[in-house]
Amino acid sequence: MTPLPGRGVGHRSLATLLCGALAAGGLAAAGVVALEPGAASASSHREAPLISGQPQYDNTDVYAFVSPDKPDTTTLVANWIPFQEPAGGPNFYTFAEDAQYDLHVDNNGDAQSELIFRYTFRTHTKNENTFLYNTGPVDSLDDPDLNITQTYDIDLIKLHRQKLVSKTKLADDVPVAPSNVGKASMPDYGKLRSQAVYKLSNGSTTFAGQADDPFFLDLRVFDLLYGGDLSEVGRDTLKGYNVNSIALQVPNDMLTESKEQPVVGIWSTTQRKDARGHWRQVSRLGNPLVNEVVNPQKDKDRFNASAPWDDAQFLKNVTNPELPKLIEAIYKIDAPDEPRNDLVDVFLKGVKGLNQPPSVRPAEELRLNTSIKPAATPKRLGVLDGDNAGFPNGRRLTDDVVDEALQVMEGELVGSKNDLGDAVDANDKKFGGSFPYLAEPTAGSRGATAKTDGNSVRNQLGDALNTSGVGGGSDTTLIVTSAAAGAAGFLLIAMALVWWRRRTRRTYY
Repeated sequence: MTPLPGRGVGHRSLATLLCGALAAGGLAAAGVVALEPGAASASSHREAPLISGQPQYDNTDVYAFVSPDKPDTTTLVANWIPFQEPAGGPNFYTFAEDAQYDLHVDNNGDAQSELIFRYTFRTHTKNENTFLYNTGPVDSLDDPDLNITQTYDIDLIKLHRQKLVSKTKLADDVPVAPSNVGKASMPDYGKLRSQAVYKLSNGSTTFAGQADDPFFLDLRVFDLLYGGDLSEVGRDTLKGYNVNSIALQVPNDMLTESKEQPVVGIWSTTQRKDARGHWRQVSRLGNPLVNEVVNPQKDKDRFNASAPWDDAQFLKNVTNPELPKLIEAIYKIDAPDEPRNDLVDVFLKGVKGLNQPPSVRPAEELRLNTSIKPAATPKRLGVLDGDNAGFPNGRRLTDDVVDEALQVMEGELVGSKNDLGDAVDANDKKFGGSFPYLAEPTAGSRGATAKTDGNSVRNQLGDALNTSGVGGGSDTTLIVTSAAAGAAGFLLIAMALVWWRRRTRRTYY
């Protein structure tokens, strides 16, 4: 084939120009990356709102305990959106706007809600023409630089035999604590957290926002029960991950039926609208680990959509549990005899004389006796270690429910004493001493940052990016120089395209 006159030279010239332009642009990109090494490796994992929003309805854990610093109140905590990577922007973690997040209270043991605290959320965007969650450092919840914010309402719904008695709005447009983007964006996150703690007119206190995931355990239990030989224990696999939390501190006399009947059953649910616009329950949680390791695959979705009143359908999963049989098969530890009526007390009825209400209907609820005062020195194994203020009498943030559940499953309450556990005895972060008690979320800026001296990542770019001499450049100088190089690169590309269009006498559309 005969080449067109002049085309070969044009291609070489264009290639030369483009290479120069891309090289200049590459220096600009390198300058930005050098300020945060490794950031690009996870930049596309939460790239759009739809894909990032699926966990918004997933309730991960429920806690209920008599408040240690205010024993005339009870604190309820429920968490959503598990495994939040702290640097998971630009679409950080928000509650769903098309959901109802409910905290249920059964105060007479009939397996029905007498009280529902309903949280509903709205999202507000100040500037839709930027991809940023915040456009500068944020020092308050009403800071103009906090681009994406949420507020919520709380409704108190009172029921009798599932019929509406009353509905009262307890709060309107309460601000949500934001995702902890990083120390540059939120230099004093504790200040933002404190601004999201809101006192209600009825004596309650509320909080909603991001928090460190308070559940501590080694999730390698799902790798054939800790690796099949107990080689996979001792690592808190939730360390460093965050959740979205709702916390509510309520006067005890507002929750309970009477002083004579101080036991309440607690659980949480999430409802969302289906394609027809009808509310459907999609998540439910009371006691820890029930739907994870007690219910088999065939029952998990049905359990999430069900109410405690109908829990008789899951009774066999409790009286004939699978987990002890698996432990026997793998570790040769004899499973306790069935039926397991001891587990019925722990998970469905409450322990008699401790947190079992009179005339109780068996149902999966987290039962708490609000008349038992907080322990001065809480023990992580709760009731198993003589601390009646802990699990299964409610659940405190510090309760080691995995070790407790394993020991009870293996017959601790029916004569088979054991010390089974996953060797994770506490959370990686310390909990607070006052409401909402949750540890602050891990910041998105965690991990190593670029050094500013010696043989650092910045210095590896060479002196060309440092206009003030070796070792003397500031962050601003580096960014400005990099931006200038990038602009020069784009200018060269534009010049190359103009030259090429004139050369070929073609029009671009």
